[in-house]
Amino acid sequence: MSLFTGKTVALVVCLALPFSACALDKPVGKPVLTLSGKITVRNETDKAVFDMAMLEKLPQRSFSTHTPWHKEAHTFTGPLLKDVLAQAGAEGKNLKALAINDYKTLIPVEDAMRFDVIIARLMDGKPMPVREKGPLFIIYPFDSSEMLRSELYYGRSAWQLKALIIE
Repeated sequence: MSLFTGKTVALVVCLALPFSACALDKPVGKPVLTLSGKITVRNETDKAVFDMAMLEKLPQRSFSTHTPWHKEAHTFTGPLLKDVLAQAGAEGKNLKALAINDYKTLIPVEDAMRFDVIIARLMDGKPMPVREKGPLFIIYPFDSSEMLRSELYYGRSAWQLKALIIE
């Protein structure tokens, strides 16, 4: 009989992660982001729901970049998209991003692994109101690569983000 069962291995893996993708707390505050579809970690029946405090607890990344929607470069801060996906145990190849204003875009999961794509919650150190593309904004580090400064990647950015469906 083996000393390591499937449950033991899963526990060891969970303990080894920098932040646990094995359990997801329920939001205490107002939900701001919902992940559904091909996910393995849920905090509601069929989805993973995050409030702003849950997103703030994840490691934060900041970068300054120009966008086609702003006159000057701004500094955006938020968790890496790949870290949010890991929290929900996302297993798909594509993300359908849905915005409050009904904008929809398809993002390959590969983008989250290849680039430092973030779910920005701050612009220049301040929360973004809905009028200023908030409260959440999927943003690529456009200034880091000529390739990212294109309509393809601009179209994959989604402001007023409310949901990600993993396909």
